[in-house]
Amino acid sequence: MLRSYLPAIVFLILGGAVGGLFTVLNTMIGPRRRVEHKQDPYECGLPSEVKRGMRFGISFYLIAMLFILFDIEVVFLYPIAVQLRAYGGFALAETVTFIVLLMVAFVYVWRRGALEWR
Repeated sequence: MLRSYLPAIVFLILGGAVGGLFTVLNTMIGPRRRVEHKQDPYECGLPSEVKRGMRFGISFYLIAMLFILFDIEVVFLYPIAVQLRAYGGFALAETVTFIVLLMVAFVYVWRRGALEWR
């Protein structure tokens, strides 16, 4: 039982050792200059002096939702791509239809100006 897990255990130990070694070397020989500008928080191109009542534009949320939508739809293509020969021609036709509909949706969103940063 342990013999089958031995490569994974060795890999984890070596990975932890290399990561720890690089961390220790960085603290020992790395630069010690402290630059205040590098300590400022940076989020999405917004200034770090954001007021509490500042409202974000809808474009932040729209771009995020479109990214999630198209990203998740593309994930559905992976299982078919792996087993396309097993599924046959019907799966290929369905995949092509899916990609065409995805492209139609992308062109629609693009033409409506949803990808324009305002």
